[in-house]
Formats: sequence, C-alpha cells, structure tokens
Amino acid sequence: MHRRGFLAAGLATVFVSRRAIAQMKMDGMDDMPGMDDMPGMDMGGNDMAAPKNALMLPEGEPLRQLPLLVNEANTPGLFRAKLTAEPATARFAAGLDTPILGYNGMSPGPLIEAVEGDRVEITFANRIPGEASTLHWHGMPVPADQDGNPMDPVATAGDRTYSFELPEGSAAAYWYHPHPHGKTAEQVYRGLAGVFLVKPKVDPIPAEYGDTVLVFTDLRLAADGTMPDNTMVDLMNGRVGDHVLVNGQKNPALTVPFGTKRRFRLYNATNARFLRLSFEASMMVVGTDGGLLEAPIEADEILLSPAERLELIVTFDKPGPATLYTLDYDRGWMGAGRPADAGLTLLTVNVSETPAEPLPPLPDRLRPIAQLNAPVVSRRFVFTETMTMTATNMEMGFLINGAAFDMGRIDVVSKAGQVELWEIVNKADMDHPFHVHGTQFQVIEHERDGQVSKPAYLAWKDTVNVARGETVRLLLRQDRPGLRMFHCHILEHEQLGMMGIVDVQA
Repeated sequence: MHRRGFLAAGLATVFVSRRAIAQMKMDGMDDMPGMDDMPGMDMGGNDMAAPKNALMLPEGEPLRQLPLLVNEANTPGLFRAKLTAEPATARFAAGLDTPILGYNGMSPGPLIEAVEGDRVEITFANRIPGEASTLHWHGMPVPADQDGNPMDPVATAGDRTYSFELPEGSAAAYWYHPHPHGKTAEQVYRGLAGVFLVKPKVDPIPAEYGDTVLVFTDLRLAADGTMPDNTMVDLMNGRVGDHVLVNGQKNPALTVPFGTKRRFRLYNATNARFLRLSFEASMMVVGTDGGLLEAPIEADEILLSPAERLELIVTFDKPGPATLYTLDYDRGWMGAGRPADAGLTLLTVNVSETPAEPLPPLPDRLRPIAQLNAPVVSRRFVFTETMTMTATNMEMGFLINGAAFDMGRIDVVSKAGQVELWEIVNKADMDHPFHVHGTQFQVIEHERDGQVSKPAYLAWKDTVNVARGETVRLLLRQDRPGLRMFHCHILEHEQLGMMGIVDVQA
C-alpha cells in the first residue's frame, strides 16, 4: 500500500570458499552455442532469441494445479510421506517423449502442505541410476543433519528419512530440490524441484482469494525431445533454456471473473534465469521467501532471481486477457548469445465479463516482523570470477574471497543465536543470487556507485540477488548448531566453486 515501482524481491547476501578452478576442454567449441567469438568475450553479450530449431510447445492449456503429496499419517500434527527421485518421461512437445528426472514420477514434484507446529517425516528414496542425491529443504528452519546438505548424500538405490518440526511462525513458501555436490545443476534442470508450503494456523489473507502456486522452470529440448547436456556457455553463465514453463506448461491459461482478487505464490526454480516480471493487472506484494510482509506493498514490476519466491495479490479489474510477462533484465553475460529475456508471456489470465462475488478487503497489516538486534560480529565476502585461456582449454573460477568450495574446509565459524552483519561485495561481471541454509536473514542496505539505499520493505529472506558492482549488507542469525552451506544459486556457479560452509556452534 506504499511505494509503487520496481521491487526487487532480492536484497543481497554472502559467500566464502577456496579457489574453484574448472577445466573445460575447448575441443569442438564451434558446435557450442554462443562460443563463436570466444577469444574476445563481450561481457554484455547480445540478445538472442530462441534457436531456429527450437521445438514448439503447445500454449494456452488450462493451468495445471500441482498434485498434493498425500499425508500417510493418521495422527493430528504429523505429516508422513515418501518422495522418490527417479527417471520418468514427460511430453512437452507433440509426439515426443522427453526423459526427465521426477519426484514420484512428476516434475515439478508433488506439492507438500503442512502447518506450522507439525512434525514432518519424509522418506526419500534415491532411484537415480549411478548418482547420489539429497533432499534440501530450501529456506526451511530444520536441523543441520536434516537439511540435505552435500555432506550427507544418499547413494543410488538408498533411502533415508528426514524428520523435523516446523516451529511456530515458520509459515512461508519454501521448496525442495537435490543438493549433491557436482550433480545439483543437472538434477534440477532435468526436473527435480517441488514446492513445500508451510501454512499458518491463522492466515490473514482471505481464503476467498484462493492460493495458486506458479513454479517457473527452464527447458531446453533437442530436436528428438531429449534435454541436451550443459555447454561451456552454460557453465560460464548458468543454464538458460529456450522455454520458461509454469507448473510444467508453456503459457498456460486461467479463467477468472471480473473483479477477482487472486493470491499467487511465485517460485523461480530455474538454474540461472532472472525473471523481471509484470502483470497486466494490479499487483500487491504480500510475502517473500520467509513469509508474509508486515503490510502489502503495491508494485508495477518485480525481479525474481533464481531460487527466490514472492507472494502476490493480483486484482483483475477489467475484462479481457491479462498476461504475466517478462521485461528485459541485464544481469551480465559472458560471451555472445545472451538470451532474449523480454517479451515472454508466462501466463494468460482470461478475465470474463461476469463479475466476481463480493470479496473481503486485503488487510492493511499482515503480521509483525521484529528487526534483528545489533550485530556482535561483522564479516565481509567478495565475489569474483577468474578466467585463463590457453590454446587447448579454459580455466574458470567462481570465487568467494578468492577461494572456491572445499568439502573438507570450514569457511566461517558462528555461534548459535548470535546476530552477525554480513557485507557482500560483488566484484564479478554478473549478478550472483546468494542463498544461505538453515535460517532467514534481513537485508538492511544496498550500495552501488557510492549511493546507499534502504530496502523497500522489511522482510525475511533466504535468497537474494547481489547485482554486479553492488554491496549488500544483511543481518543474519543461525539458531541451530551444525554445518550449513552458503552459495550462489546459479547452480552451475555453485558447482564450480561459489559455495562455502559455516560451522554453527552451540
């Protein structure tokens, strides 16, 4: 209800690691998209539409609702179920079956719904041939040994049960995905991602608005319907596909009466695509990664970097089609072939002439958010990229404080319950969305080109975009001891070194 305009659902955050160097052979590089001008890379790149041979996908089908994961428990306050990661097939293009990885045979995986205060027991079965995997509960306040960290892999054909309590006040739009080191990017782009909604016992958003989940994923298909492996361009920039899907569909359709207010939960589950979005309807931001805001905020457009979430109330106040579409966003690009991100229609809402039933108003206040106390420790993290070329190969590094991820090294030692100030300085040539496991943080300040600004609203976040040339300062507190990860959520960059470990001690 304040401030109209560009509300980046990101605020900023941190990193730490050792010098991650990835050697990528240059043999056959002429066949790799965007590598034709490799020796003199244009860091800005050029806009490029989808390849001419990109398969056409059907559009306009009714929006698919994600199926619920069935609670097998008969005990109040207990959610018990099973999730299996396994090969499956999906039909994106007419007449072609695409091999994917799915949870319980589907992608996105089934929607998990629980209530704050519940106990959760989910048995994970890894049936991915020849690959370890995990279930990471992205953003959720779970014990370190239940978080699906890469240090706790589940071997192929193995099972493990994740058990944890959902504390009071934890209601938010979380998600789940694999986190095995060296395979996370591939397992996610091949289909492993799902939504975990933790609902409050009393929800201030009127139930009449509904609760519609929109999961954005990124798809690239070869002519035979298979998903090509990552190219060198993907390793440098993160994998960006030819199609953005919503709940596994290309530009699905939704029909609503004139005057409808609809609650949407937006999930960016892509490996590396930044989504600057606008709706041909009135938008109010009501929540971020860590749940509801204190009060609704009016917005014309939003930025959703990889792994971020937003909750919107959208009012469809005139009949006719209202589309959710993308605007251009230059997040930095190495090499030629920068994708054309603007002008993509992600969802079409057909607003009928029939008026909706009268709806209750959106409350002016949603919930209180207490600002974290003054920090007792300050830390500084600097993101950089390095590149060295020879006649036969290229060495790239995605680094935090000049170092890349080392599974055997602790990068930060923190004390449980201690508030820290983390200053993240992005000296790299592209934006890097940062994610920290095990907690939510509060962004307090942005700085760019010597100009300091405060965030548009106070919010709980677990993922935030750190734009190139930007410094972001945030307050962070870990309450549960154990080893936690922090990393870039461009998943290819995570695998090439932009990740670290914090040891939270009791």
